[in-house]
Amino acid sequence: MTTLHLGVDVGGTNLRFGVFADVECVASYRTEMNLRERCAQAGTAEAAQKLVLEALAGGYHRLREQCPEIASVGVAFPGFVTAEGVLRQSPNIPHLEKFALESALADTLQLPVLLENDANAAAFGEFWALRQQNHAAQSLIYVGLGTGVGGGWIQSGRPWRGEGGAAMEIGHLTVVPGGRRCGCGNQGCLEQYASAQGLISSYLEYTGMNADPKIIAQLAQDGVPGAQRAFQTLAEHLGQALAHVVKVLDCRQIRIGGGLSGAWNCFGAALETSLRDSMIPALRDTVEIAPGNAGDEAGMRGAALLAREVLFD
Repeated sequence: MTTLHLGVDVGGTNLRFGVFADVECVASYRTEMNLRERCAQAGTAEAAQKLVLEALAGGYHRLREQCPEIASVGVAFPGFVTAEGVLRQSPNIPHLEKFALESALADTLQLPVLLENDANAAAFGEFWALRQQNHAAQSLIYVGLGTGVGGGWIQSGRPWRGEGGAAMEIGHLTVVPGGRRCGCGNQGCLEQYASAQGLISSYLEYTGMNADPKIIAQLAQDGVPGAQRAFQTLAEHLGQALAHVVKVLDCRQIRIGGGLSGAWNCFGAALETSLRDSMIPALRDTVEIAPGNAGDEAGMRGAALLAREVLFD
């Protein structure tokens, strides 16, 4: 009997559940749920934690009816995750500080659970996509552009968390000193310029109008200056931040994922230019940057594969 592993990708506005046999997704489920708003409305840490556990358990039980052989659960969650499976903070989802999510969900489901930062999990999913192509890379930088900006780093084939779970929090690098206020408590973070909300804020600043990222992308493709400028701002700040990261890590593969990666044709060329122009001469033209290959499955796949490797190998 094939052993199956469930991967859960938690986003600010939706949850994705996927059951994997090795790297193949054999069943999946997606639910629209704005955890950011729901947890804010919950009002207390206890209520918010209960809401999250119920949402995760609900998706698991729905898929377990189809796949009773699920042996473990990997959860990709936005925020600072410790090696002990504690969510120290989720800047974009309120009331979840110091939440022992890994052990709480394991008790709820009576299954082994692994908690990982969402970008680290997606990075691992993208790394496996490279492996499927027989790519020789041993390291990879991943950036997820969605509700926030997450960063993951695969080093020697495994995610690198850092000592306290906050490694590769590229979204909270300061790119505009004294700039827009961020959910982490600082100002001018990359997340405020390169996330979906950052794109909306830039478009509002340049045009005085509010619009959904999909609409901004369509306007940019249609040649509307304010929309194009908003994407240019995203690309310039992201490229500069990534250049600094590459200088530190000397990693040659970068993949861009998350919902905004679907608008790659609106900012990809500008991002490549910004990255190259911001790089030290010795590293120019040595880094491959591209949209991710694993698509919406990256976070789920990475979480499931990490649960399998860490809990069973």
